[in-house]
Amino acid sequence: METVVLIAVIVFAIAVGMRWIHLLNAQHDARIAAHHFSEPLPRPPGLPDDTDRRAHRTGSDR
Repeated sequence: METVVLIAVIVFAIAVGMRWIHLLNAQHDARIAAHHFSEPLPRPPGLPDDTDRRAHRTGSDR
């Protein structure tokens, strides 16, 4: 009988934990969805169009 109660308590604790994690994830997702990111900064005048890292590599960087 004690084993059955122990297993029931463990299953109940797992279910409560799963529900709690689910609620925390939903709250986190809502917080991310509500956050408004700013527009990207405009490109300063005089910079070339391709400014990623690969565009600036030289033969000595490889």
